[in-house]
Amino acid sequence: MCTCHSEIYVTRRRAFIEKVAMRGGDAVCVLPAAPVFMRNNGVEHDYRQDSDFFYLTGFAEPSAVLVLDTSNDCKATMFVRPSDPEREIWDGPRWGVDGVKTHFGVHEAFPIDELAEELPKLFQNKKRLYYRLGKSRAMDDEILDAIDRTRARVRLGIDWPVEIIDPGTILHEMRLLKGNEDLAAMRRAAEITAEAHVRAMALARAGMYEYEVEALLLETFRARGSERPAYGSIVGSGANATFLHYRQNNRKMERGELLLIDAGCEYDYFASDVTRTFPIGGRFSREQQAIYELVLEAQEAAIQKVRKGSTLEQVHTTCVEIITRGLVKLGLLQGEVEELVKNEAYKPFYMHKTSHWLGMDVHDVGNYYVDGKARALEPGMVLTIEPGIYIGSGNEKVASEWRGIGVRIEDDILVTEGDPTNLTQAIPKTIADLRQAVLT
Repeated sequence: MCTCHSEIYVTRRRAFIEKVAMRGGDAVCVLPAAPVFMRNNGVEHDYRQDSDFFYLTGFAEPSAVLVLDTSNDCKATMFVRPSDPEREIWDGPRWGVDGVKTHFGVHEAFPIDELAEELPKLFQNKKRLYYRLGKSRAMDDEILDAIDRTRARVRLGIDWPVEIIDPGTILHEMRLLKGNEDLAAMRRAAEITAEAHVRAMALARAGMYEYEVEALLLETFRARGSERPAYGSIVGSGANATFLHYRQNNRKMERGELLLIDAGCEYDYFASDVTRTFPIGGRFSREQQAIYELVLEAQEAAIQKVRKGSTLEQVHTTCVEIITRGLVKLGLLQGEVEELVKNEAYKPFYMHKTSHWLGMDVHDVGNYYVDGKARALEPGMVLTIEPGIYIGSGNEKVASEWRGIGVRIEDDILVTEGDPTNLTQAIPKTIADLRQAVLT
């Protein structure tokens, strides 16, 4: 078990508490760790800490709760599993109460079994409680019981929380703007993901199964220090590339088909999210290349729209207009481009949005609209740019040579004060670069 860099998390907690304090009134915040989920009898799913909890603690164990007090010098209290030598023989070492105080920069620590006893004390004379209701019914019950027990002492002159506010209203806006430590982790995730995609391009061959390519990706992720994939990898060959969230990954690949790989790793709890599409064997058919070049044109234009003050709606509109115009030119749509865009005639081919926030979660937190309007991009935001065109094998509205073609190209883009920074630029995507990568 390595020692955490507690100063990063202390700084984040202090910034969070200061923002809470600016809203007025003494407040307390409660953030629970992610629960353990059972896979089947006696076997747990791989554990991954709750992103908000990890963002403020760096603590990766389950059965923990963080309590922050705005009125007491940003006091941080954690409830954790106590050391248990017998249990640790089975599950590995725990930090325990003393370890948490030593290595995680908190002021107080208690065994998790004392949470119910201690919470009412921590709630005393706090007008506001920052806690997300509805995520865990069991935790909701503990919180509401603690409020009731605090309120029961009103005759002693003790106040209790009369407002419950979702901490995400502050915390998620903090997470949306990435700091230097966040970006360092995201750059490393991008580097590992790039190596995995390049390796898959070089080794994918006709006759292999999609899951063999997936295994190459996962092996590279883990071998380079990634804790886990950021999401379930999509490896879709042929017509499978036309399914947006295809996950079976069990088809034998054939020469001349397109292979769409949507895969990214997680590093130090920050995600990468990349899609590349390339021909098995290295050569596009005429129709495949036409669709690919159209998607690439839309993606590159959209990336250049990622500027301070722009919006994701403007980025998406750029892709929609280019793709619609291209589909008309290829004869896959008929009519005036402006009217086709207005009527969303492109949607049978391009049915999803172009971007989402990226960070600790692959679909990261942060509002997309502010006061009912698309929010302006700010330096420090990271987002995906991922246009695509999908022509199902059963689409009888187009000629047969176009059917079964699916192309998506996705990169991770950092908003800066000037030109956008493509964190995943190293992964080949031009026709020439793909040909070289696939045939190497």
